[in-house]
Amino acid sequence: MPAPVVVLAKTVITSWKAPVAFLVFTLAMFALAIFGARPGDTTFRLSSPADAIQLPEVVVPSAPTVWVVAILLAVVTIVSAAMVRAQRRVPLWLIVIFAVLFMFGFLTWAATGSSLPMIGLLFGSLSLAVPLIYGSLAGVIGERVGVVNIAIESQLLAGAFTAAVVASVTGNLWLGVIAAMVAGVLVAMVLAVFAIRYLVDQVIVGVVLNVLVVGLTSFFYSQVLVPNAAVLNAPPRFERLPIPLLGDIPIIGPVLFKQTIIVYIMYVAVAAVYVGLFHTKWGLRLRAVGEHPQAADTVGIKVNKTRFWNVALAGAIAGLGGTFFTIGTGIAFNKEMTAGAGYIALAAVIFGQWDPIKATLAALLFGFASNLQNTLSVIGSPVPSEFMLMLPYVVTIFAVAGLVGKVRPPAASGKPYVKS
Repeated sequence: MPAPVVVLAKTVITSWKAPVAFLVFTLAMFALAIFGARPGDTTFRLSSPADAIQLPEVVVPSAPTVWVVAILLAVVTIVSAAMVRAQRRVPLWLIVIFAVLFMFGFLTWAATGSSLPMIGLLFGSLSLAVPLIYGSLAGVIGERVGVVNIAIESQLLAGAFTAAVVASVTGNLWLGVIAAMVAGVLVAMVLAVFAIRYLVDQVIVGVVLNVLVVGLTSFFYSQVLVPNAAVLNAPPRFERLPIPLLGDIPIIGPVLFKQTIIVYIMYVAVAAVYVGLFHTKWGLRLRAVGEHPQAADTVGIKVNKTRFWNVALAGAIAGLGGTFFTIGTGIAFNKEMTAGAGYIALAAVIFGQWDPIKATLAALLFGFASNLQNTLSVIGSPVPSEFMLMLPYVVTIFAVAGLVGKVRPPAASGKPYVKS
């Protein structure tokens, strides 16, 4: 008789978080349609005067558009609930569709009677997301190798401070970039030494480092930079480098391909980290150390050494991201100018499920939310200014708590390894 065939059932972990979050935003859109209806049209400007190809403006009636969007959101919510009920995960593409629909409806309502410059909105969103993307890449590498990098904020701030001072003194932007990366590495090495060598709680070390760097940079800013601002805190900036042909593509050209070298390096960094993590021997070893360090040790991988140098690499990436605050934009260093970007980057890591591409998309979402408050304030939106100021953080909370669902971080993340 033939041997019986055993079929193993695949367990799919589902969560009602996404449908519930969808329901909240859908009800909010219906509330705008019913109680906050605004007569008039909304104009979306898809080109700026400097663009090589001019696109026509898109004019939509506000009230009917909000109703249509609310109905479509309700449909997506029902679909997501049906998928969870059928023990299926809500896919990322459905979340993206919901987010795009909601944002289109909200912008249509908020900009009624005004003209919304979409190129400026998207360009500013990418600019604000740049340090978040660098920080999220540092967080992904750190957690994938088993170290929770709470110190992203301090690495960004140290990079911004060092880049401003070195570039101001030397007049050389690239020396400022190198110095910022070194500063990020030094902060990361402190985290690595205490977390890996001395087995101190990684979260506590990260928080202490954040407070320490904020204190040090604030002290040096007040006592050294302010009295000598012309010499020590007047950094040059990287100029924009439009890429021929690509920069002339409508909408995405001016946003993606008329940027500074820091942004172009970011594109390369995202691709390099993704390919490195999932398609190279380095990435395989890194992920093995973060998932099962004891098994990695048995096949000859030096666990703590791998963790130490990859945390240092993450610090270099975060330090490079810190340059965007100063020499990336030509702004003088100021106290606490990162304004919690490291913590939002850490949220992007969680929202992006420890994947560099998804974390980048999450960082872009947070950058869009941050820039949206500026754009709506300029066009005179009826949204209260207090709500606009808290919008980026509200989006962060809903994204992480409401849309992530049940995800599993790297198994050994935050756990020190002691060789037995």
